[in-house]
Amino acid sequence: MERIVYDRMAAHDSTHWWYRARREVLADYLTREAALPADARILEIGCGTGHNLPMLARFGTVDAIEIDPAAAAIAGKRLGKPVGSAPLPALGGVPRGAYDLIAVLDVVEHIEDDVAALAAMAECLKPGGAILITVPAHPWMWSAHDEVNHHHRRYSKRALGKAIRAAGLRHNGLRWFNSLLFPAAVAARAAGKLTGKEDSDDSPPPAALNRAFQAIFGLERHLIGRVPMPPGLSIITLASKD
Repeated sequence: MERIVYDRMAAHDSTHWWYRARREVLADYLTREAALPADARILEIGCGTGHNLPMLARFGTVDAIEIDPAAAAIAGKRLGKPVGSAPLPALGGVPRGAYDLIAVLDVVEHIEDDVAALAAMAECLKPGGAILITVPAHPWMWSAHDEVNHHHRRYSKRALGKAIRAAGLRHNGLRWFNSLLFPAAVAARAAGKLTGKEDSDDSPPPAALNRAFQAIFGLERHLIGRVPMPPGLSIITLASKD
């Protein structure tokens, strides 16, 4: 990702509606779906500034990897210990067979060889362990946001399922999320392309709107995995070894 993306993340990850609501959604999803042991060992790969680490720490002991040095320094302060640097897809130096949960939250789309990356993660799981995966959805929604974040792709459910299977993994169902705000996002992307003012800025909106978006997105924590969701901006799943 470009430097400005990490700078914006550091500035806004505790206040922006997307970060705040997504943490609520992910925590509820893990509680219902992951069946983690009480002493779970967890690894977040591509942790950025570490904004998900306190949430993940509710489920066990957390390690983290981030290849950007400035972001890793911020994440290390949040984690209370050094953050590692082991690039995907190889994950050199990461212990094999060590983790109950590996979290890759909007990370796999950054890796050219996503199958090799997922296969390397699978090697790092304990028996019965799982990989929590979120990715941006819908290739037709490609925009300036994807360019500045150095994405290689946005995913369809079919493409993500194919990559998971090719890595020797199975998933517990590919589910949409960030669905309730999806129509507004599509309209905003379409307007930007029509006017030539497509923007990669992800700064928070005005406070009242930020609170409203957080509340709407946050409602999905009660829905995902319980009811079929309409198409959303992202896809979520847990993948484990066959």
